[in-house]
Amino acid sequence: MITIDLIVEEDGWEAAVPDLAALCDRAFAAAAAVEPAEGTVSLLLADDAALHALNRDFRDKDKPTDVLSFPAHEMDRPLLGDIAVALGVSTGDAELQGISLADHLTHLLVHGYLHLRGHDHEVEAEAETMEGLEIKALATLGIPNPYERD
Repeated sequence: MITIDLIVEEDGWEAAVPDLAALCDRAFAAAAAVEPAEGTVSLLLADDAALHALNRDFRDKDKPTDVLSFPAHEMDRPLLGDIAVALGVSTGDAELQGISLADHLTHLLVHGYLHLRGHDHEVEAEAETMEGLEIKALATLGIPNPYERD
């Protein structure tokens, strides 16, 4: 079972996504069903400025991004790690893809969780594995394959 330590730093999240905490619970349960783990995920729902600062400070990329994942060390268990999501970037991406913010946030949480579990998408074979797990988890929630959009 995944426990979520939810921190909503940007109030716009609660206005934009109904039943935010329940959505997060469902997303992590679906992710854990395809890549099992037990523990806690610390989830920060923030604004673009916060993700910009994290991206700059930890990844040397001086721009905002949609989601960042920071896996915990084994000695920090049961903490699996931290995930942060930016409202503005995520909203813009959802609009460009023609999907709801709720579905896009669900995808970002599954994606972030898989990073916490050691998956990556820097190499094509690893990306295919990670995307396959994302597609499988999202399908259990009735969300279409995010990689087949027009």
